[in-house]
Amino acid sequence: MNTMSKAERDLLKEKLDQLQCHFTWGPQKETIDLDDMKYRLQDSIDLKLKYKARSCNQFAFVNSLQGHYEKAIQNLQEAEKILKENYKDAFERRSIITYGNYAWVHYHMGQLTEAQSYLDKLEIICKPLTDGPRYSAMIPEVYGEKGWSLLRSAAQYYEEAMECFEKALEEDPNNTEWIMGYATALYRLEAIPGTPEKCKSSRSMIHLRRVLELDPDESLAMVMLALKLQENKQKKEANELVERALQKSPDIPKVLRNAAKFYRLEQSVEKAIELLKKALERTPHNSVLHDQIGMCYRLQLLELYKNPLSSDRQNPEFRQKMVLLDHCKHHFGKAFEHRPRTAIKSQLDYADICLKNGENSKAGEVYSKLLELDDIRPENMQRICLQAGFFQLYKRKSDSNAVKLFQKGLKIENNSKAWKSCYEQLDKWAERKLCRDPHDSKALGVKGLLHQIDGDKSKAIEYFEEALELDPSNEEYLSALCELRLSFEEHHDL
Repeated sequence: MNTMSKAERDLLKEKLDQLQCHFTWGPQKETIDLDDMKYRLQDSIDLKLKYKARSCNQFAFVNSLQGHYEKAIQNLQEAEKILKENYKDAFERRSIITYGNYAWVHYHMGQLTEAQSYLDKLEIICKPLTDGPRYSAMIPEVYGEKGWSLLRSAAQYYEEAMECFEKALEEDPNNTEWIMGYATALYRLEAIPGTPEKCKSSRSMIHLRRVLELDPDESLAMVMLALKLQENKQKKEANELVERALQKSPDIPKVLRNAAKFYRLEQSVEKAIELLKKALERTPHNSVLHDQIGMCYRLQLLELYKNPLSSDRQNPEFRQKMVLLDHCKHHFGKAFEHRPRTAIKSQLDYADICLKNGENSKAGEVYSKLLELDDIRPENMQRICLQAGFFQLYKRKSDSNAVKLFQKGLKIENNSKAWKSCYEQLDKWAERKLCRDPHDSKALGVKGLLHQIDGDKSKAIEYFEEALELDPSNEEYLSALCELRLSFEEHHDL
């Protein structure tokens, strides 16, 4: 342990906070699934993929978050060695993040003199590169690395990652590494309901084509572009790209995974499973591969459910159905084993398979755990509310719990499919209730909420007033009425 006065230690911490590295980039242990992250990083290191130093740097950060500081130092030594080998002329520019991470790890180890020595190195490197902070330089290499780090963390960081790649490309517009990063961020955002990118869902294609112009052998760009072309019904070019990518990179798990998705969407399920199993041999802990295999088996299962013989215990179709149910449960379970915070879809799919298998209490446990999560993307919470609402309505026969969940999903502002379904379910439920009993206060309150969301304030006021007459102490109705009347008066005063 180095000896420093409290004032010196505080000053050192102040300098560390100015650095550009994983320790200052947002995603912390509360927002990422560390065990899953470690598996993914280890896979990319073991596979000796391009940009291995990037994985070593991020691995150091994850190890540090778990208190494994010696391992973190080893990760950084490996990153430094790779950078020296791969970027002889640009080593200093590429080492800014590694040195920043070194400084932070030594600080956490109490090795304050060593931490200061890395700050000194950074000051020497950054001085000719920037007029800004003494210990960092916002150059394309820093923006790009930050972008990739955020992309690897969690979906709530994709927008920020996209902005990082934009900044990197301002100064270095023909760098395939940053164009690929920008295309990847757009590609992922385009898949998320409610994001502005979803409305312009072919922007990523422009940048994926640009990557292939600059590097015709970039097989991951080929399969990603193929999936976008498939979305746009351009099947011929899409097929050619997938075949070319598999010829060029027959063993890279990310290429195999995306190609498998392409074949699954083309209904070539057996081909998709074959590719995913091949990828799983190389990266057995890859949760996304397990999720994709689960989806393939579920397609086969749903097809089998159409066959009436699958309900007959004496029939081979029944036994096949039970095998497929087991396969689905196994793979969806593996998909969220190390990703309880981020693999929301896999958990919902697992719960759905449990319900198909009559395991209602197990499904209920999954929904309960998911509903306790916080700081997750709004469209994910809406999906949880919708599916848990159906569970309460049809399996638990609890209208009140179902309505609460649909309302919760509806109050999260996000124009997703799940949001629309929550709206429809509430409307159907309220209409059904009011047909039987026009004085049902809960149903009247729900109709008031739906009209409020639709912007029909006078109709909403009417329903809430009627609901309040029947349930005078209901604070929710009172609060909604006050808000509506105030807004109504302000509008008419204009």
